[in-house]
Amino acid sequence: MREPMEWPTRDLLTHRAETTPERTAVVDADENRTTTYRELDAAVDEVAAALKGLDTPNGRVATLIDTRPAVGRLLFGAMRRGLTLAPLNVELDAETLEAQLSSLDADALVCERATEQLATEITDTPVVSVDSPASGGVERLPSNEAAENGRTIEPVELDRDATQLVLFTSGTTSDPKGVRLTVSNLVASATASAFRLGVSPGDRWLVCLPTYHMGGLAPFVRCALYGAAVVVQREFVPAATARVLAEADVTGVSLVPTMLTRLVESGWTPDPSLRFVLLGGGPTPPALVERCRKREIPICPTYGMTETASQISTARPETAFESPGTVGQPLVCTDVTVLGDDGPASPGERGELVVSGPTVTPGYLDDDATAAAFGPHGFHTGDLGYRDADGRLWVVGRADDRIVTGGENVDVGAVAAAIRDCPGVADAAVVGLPDEEWGQRVAALVVGDVEVDTVRDYCRTELASYEVPKTIRRAETLPRTPSGTVDRDAVAAKLQE
Repeated sequence: MREPMEWPTRDLLTHRAETTPERTAVVDADENRTTTYRELDAAVDEVAAALKGLDTPNGRVATLIDTRPAVGRLLFGAMRRGLTLAPLNVELDAETLEAQLSSLDADALVCERATEQLATEITDTPVVSVDSPASGGVERLPSNEAAENGRTIEPVELDRDATQLVLFTSGTTSDPKGVRLTVSNLVASATASAFRLGVSPGDRWLVCLPTYHMGGLAPFVRCALYGAAVVVQREFVPAATARVLAEADVTGVSLVPTMLTRLVESGWTPDPSLRFVLLGGGPTPPALVERCRKREIPICPTYGMTETASQISTARPETAFESPGTVGQPLVCTDVTVLGDDGPASPGERGELVVSGPTVTPGYLDDDATAAAFGPHGFHTGDLGYRDADGRLWVVGRADDRIVTGGENVDVGAVAAAIRDCPGVADAAVVGLPDEEWGQRVAALVVGDVEVDTVRDYCRTELASYEVPKTIRRAETLPRTPSGTVDRDAVAAKLQE
């Protein structure tokens, strides 16, 4: 008797191109160019052939490329060859990138014209470019020879437990760690997301987030599985993004709250075809939720991490509007334990969020970091939160964000949430600053049309005296990492200026 096939057995794009070859795969919003799955499959074949020509004894290829369609070709080309792809953050300094490349032990670095000089400075490994090279010693990937000869690469059999991606965490409160994600992690994440957001054959998912983070990469994997199209915009600009959303018939988009705020403030209203706005990278302020409700913007606030291949829990629009602040119930097959001091917490009790399930990484590049992150209940996120009686998840802050001021423990998340409830406040970040008298003092950076004294007076009515920020400053925006997470070091620097 023939054994049943465990799908997928080959790279995800091969299956999709065989099933729906004429369906749209990628829309380049900047170049106004559309690629079918048959055309994408041929382009990926060229990339896979070029990667085969590289010496890759360690099986790892790093990239230094900003958001563009070439990222998808590299992802599927690496998958077709059985290689691990490690996208690096183009915004990082040379020293950090050198350290990450060293920890990766990458065989080659793929760059673009804008990063070519930096790429040649930070590594001794071969450097290849997706653009025509500007300097000697850098070759084109794929080469014109590969395209002209039409070489074909037989896809390797997928090992679902093999590391497909290595992504580095943002590192806003600690050194960035290299996260290993398997093919199984990626497929499980795409499947769970489909159960929560729904799937239509005509879906078009706009990517304007950095594709060296999971939020920007995930739609490439998901659309290949769903038979949907990825619409790629190289840079988020409110007016241009609003135009792309309308003209490209986008049905879904991944954003961080700051991006959505800028879209709303620009006067944008969604077309009826837009099914969801997946919001991650940080808390969605209640004021933004209310503005979206009035404009019928279908927001889906989500909580996720690189270590879980994106989403952990996501609220549908109806849940987000009924219960502002929640990130909804965990996705299918994802278990979240709220772990208190004495074990799993009851509904309403706060604790650290611990996640288990098929989307969770097998670990970091560093074995010690892996050992420290996992326990009997799963992966320790370092985030604090609680579940309500209906199973909805609420994220309130970081376990390492507590401020000790004058011997009192201050919950940063609770203070920030109180400030966001102040009329006129659009967003806020709270940190502890060194203080000779108190050890640490509570400090807040506030965004919105509101006076500092108004914020302080409001806090005095809502918080204990030791929780009221002693330092409050206004800013146009909160400093954030490219993935949308609040950059706490930058916030502290602004408050100390």
